Amino acid sequence: MKTAEEIKAIASRTINEEAAAIGQLSQFLTDDFVSSIDLILKSQGRVIVTGIGKSANIAAKIVSTFNSTGTPAIFMHAADAIHGDLGMIRPDDIIICLSKSGDTPEIKVLVPLLKLMGNKLIGLVGNTDSYLARNADLVINSTVEREACPNNLAPTASTTAQLVMGDSLAVALLECRGFTQEDFARYHPGGALGKRLYLRVSDIFRNNEKPEVQVSDDMRSVIMEISSKRLGATAVLDGEKLVGIITDGDIRRMLHREGPVHLLKASEIMTRAPQTINADILVADALDMMRKNNITQVLVLEDGIYAGVIHLHDILKEGVI
Repeated sequence: MKTAEEIKAIASRTINEEAAAIGQLSQFLTDDFVSSIDLILKSQGRVIVTGIGKSANIAAKIVSTFNSTGTPAIFMHAADAIHGDLGMIRPDDIIICLSKSGDTPEIKVLVPLLKLMGNKLIGLVGNTDSYLARNADLVINSTVEREACPNNLAPTASTTAQLVMGDSLAVALLECRGFTQEDFARYHPGGALGKRLYLRVSDIFRNNEKPEVQVSDDMRSVIMEISSKRLGATAVLDGEKLVGIITDGDIRRMLHREGPVHLLKASEIMTRAPQTINADILVADALDMMRKNNITQVLVLEDGIYAGVIHLHDILKEGVI
C-alpha cells in the first residue's frame, strides 16, 4: 500500500501532466478549427458527434454541452452506427468523429459510409497522419505527447484534450451565436442552475406575509407585527411612503437603552433608507445583495411602492444557493 504522501504525489503528477497536455492545445487552433465553426454555424442541420471506446464517452459529453449552449447535437456510437444508427443522420448534418489513433477498425468502417452519405466530416483526432485525418474534410488536432497513465496506455490526457477541444468548439459557437444568459436559462429550467437564471423576486416574495407598521406605532405594535409575520423584520411607513425598517436586531439593541423603551415609537428605532430591491430582479441578484450587505431580508418594491419582503430562507427553500 502506498503512503499518503505517495498517493498525493501520484495525483499531483497526473494533474500536472494533463494540465501540460491541455496547455499545448492552443497551438493546434488552425484554419480548420475556424472553418469547422463556420461550417456548423451555416448548417441547417445538427451536429452528430461519434466515437468508439473512451472517445465515445467524451463525444456524449460534448453533445450535452452543444445542446445546452444552443447548438443542436446528437450522439452516435461508432459501433452502433454501422448496425443501423446511420439512419439518424440527415443530409444537412455535420459529423464530428473523435478518435485518438484515427485508425481503429470501427472508424475505418464508418468513415467511408459517412463519405458516401455526403455529409461534411470533421475529425477530432490525436494522430494527424491517421486514416480519419486523411479522409476528414476538416481536422482538429488533439494530440498529446503521452498519457498520464504511467504505462502510457490508459486514455487520460488524450481524453482530457478531446474534452477541452470540444468545449472550445462549444464556447466559440456560443459566442458567435450571441447566446445570452436568457437563452441559457431557457435550456436549463430545472435545478439550482436554472433557478439562478430565471427565478425572480416576484415569483416568491408573495408567499410571505407583508409586515408593516406606521412611524407613530409603539413598541408593542412593532414587536407584535414582527412576531406574527415571522420574517424577522417589518417595514416602517409614513402613510404609504416607505421610510425605514425595523429588524429583530434593532429590537434587541433597543432593550439596552436607558429609560422606558415601551414608550418609544417606530420612528425612533428604525433604520432609515433601508435596502430595497425591485420585484422583477432575479432572485440570484437579491441573494448577492444580502451577502454584500450581510442581511437576511430585503424589502421588495413594485413601481416604487413597498410590496413585501424576501427572506434568505425563501431563497434557500428554492435551492438557488
